[in-house]
Amino acid sequence: MLWQYNPIDVEAALAAATAKPPFPAITDRPAWDAVRERLGPSDSAELIARAEIAAQTPIPALPATLYLEFQRRGEREGYQRPQSARRDALSALVLAECLENRGRFLDPILDYAWAICEESSWALPAHQSVLTDVKHPYLDLGVAGTALLLAEMDHLVGRNLDPLLGKRIRDEVDRRCFEPFLTRHDFWWMNNSTLRQVNNWTAVCVGGVVGAATYLEKDNARLAELIARGARSLTDYLATFDEDGGSSEGPGYWSYGFGYFTIVAQLVENRTNGRVRFLDGEQIQKIARYPLRTLLSPGVYTNFSDCDRDVRQTQPHLVYLAERLQIPELLPLAYSQPPAQRERQLTWGLRSLFWVAPPSRVPLSLARDDVFRGMQWLIARYDPNDPNALVLAAKGGTNSEMHNQNDVGNVIIHLNQESLVADLGRGRYNRDYFGARRYEFLVNSSLGHSVPVVNGQAQQAGREHAAVLLGREISGQLSQMCLELKAAYPDSADLTSLQRTITLYREPPTGWISLEDRVSFASRPGHFESVLITFAPVDIGDGSVLIRGERGSLRVEYDPSVVTPRVEQIPDVDLAEGPTAVNRIVFALKAPAGEATVRLKLSPSG
Repeated sequence: MLWQYNPIDVEAALAAATAKPPFPAITDRPAWDAVRERLGPSDSAELIARAEIAAQTPIPALPATLYLEFQRRGEREGYQRPQSARRDALSALVLAECLENRGRFLDPILDYAWAICEESSWALPAHQSVLTDVKHPYLDLGVAGTALLLAEMDHLVGRNLDPLLGKRIRDEVDRRCFEPFLTRHDFWWMNNSTLRQVNNWTAVCVGGVVGAATYLEKDNARLAELIARGARSLTDYLATFDEDGGSSEGPGYWSYGFGYFTIVAQLVENRTNGRVRFLDGEQIQKIARYPLRTLLSPGVYTNFSDCDRDVRQTQPHLVYLAERLQIPELLPLAYSQPPAQRERQLTWGLRSLFWVAPPSRVPLSLARDDVFRGMQWLIARYDPNDPNALVLAAKGGTNSEMHNQNDVGNVIIHLNQESLVADLGRGRYNRDYFGARRYEFLVNSSLGHSVPVVNGQAQQAGREHAAVLLGREISGQLSQMCLELKAAYPDSADLTSLQRTITLYREPPTGWISLEDRVSFASRPGHFESVLITFAPVDIGDGSVLIRGERGSLRVEYDPSVVTPRVEQIPDVDLAEGPTAVNRIVFALKAPAGEATVRLKLSPSG
């Protein structure tokens, strides 16, 4: 376990190590010439062109009033965009200078790095909210990421810049990162507690702070304290994964959090010559396979909770894991997608130049079924070798998960590389989204998910509002999960029981899915609605509903003697990708009943 690393042993490992730099500095011309040759003229020219634009673009201003937009109006993009633009520009300039070594980007690098050091806070306004108190800095994702950016910039090109920039970087990182990391306990993401569970923040913050320390901190005793403290926090981060390596935050936040976990693991392992190792063990192996196991079709992932619908894994991350952990099946996944946006940042842009492998000729291979027991997830594929085949993703779990949405019993139905019964993903992040009004947003309410509405009641938030797994059957003929959902609803729903059985039947030629809800009420006949969420147009017919996707259609058969269907069109749902129209297909009991069974059969059509 990582928490077993104590500062005394870590310091001994540091003292015994003669570590080579994790990446070559600009003075190592053979290494950088090899990178440029491997990139080829086109990719090299594209990267250098980005730097030329950055060198000619004025550094974006970051005034105090812009920082206060989040506090005043709840909006975060106004400050984050120019803040990110500064860091993206610096990243492009550093990599281009390393490739060229002509000196023409050194002054813009100095200006951008100095400007970042001059920022009163590196924290994001959504996390700090108020203007900064420089004597009590806030340590968040933005601070940690900036620290690592500046540390790696200094390592790569610092010797060619004004020496006082290096001193300034060390002073600022020490004040903003190392000192609070070592001395304070008021950062919720540092360790699990009775008040809050950690999440991806822990890996990102520890990765940035401890990663920067492996470059900047020369005192072995202090560096050992930073590493050991970080190891304790990372132990709690790993505890957020279930026994099968699953994360309720979804594949997008896996990429962000476990990406930084991998970064700091490599840096610490390198700094100690392999004596301190965070990437060993069976659980790490399982966690590393998570994106493969949550894939619905090439480039499309199971996106429960606040996971984006459009997830792109970071290619160098998957390549490094494939080689370091000997998981070759990650290589075809790594090379099956375009570069992720975060690869424009120095942290991943640098690694994309050195964490490389020949493109895999092995086809992408998925399992027929993937089960995450702790989270109660089931991902079942009619034919894992056919990217257009029918796929079912279903979850139980609780309404108190990381990046929680009230979605116990939710399903995604995927066909022809399109989710026809969809999870909306995440909404646009603003102040209210993570505040007391969180579940007023359709995307976070159970009303925005393919789960029942009982006596007009939506599911409630909280750990007690959870599913109970009644059974699971996995065979060549079918994949099934049965859940008791009663506890997900408030007492006012008047439920005795609500059992949802979700089944993928592998009957040729295309298979089909059954969604069955058995409901019974406690004191009086009740109202019940089974709901499907889709972005696609919907046609209602006699005995069936047709969901018309861009690449194919899904026919939903129902019993007209039991339920009446309707479609609720909801325009301009505020999602991460922008305002989007959503259709709620509601199958409502024709009359109140003491108990009832609603069955839906969903089959590929045409």
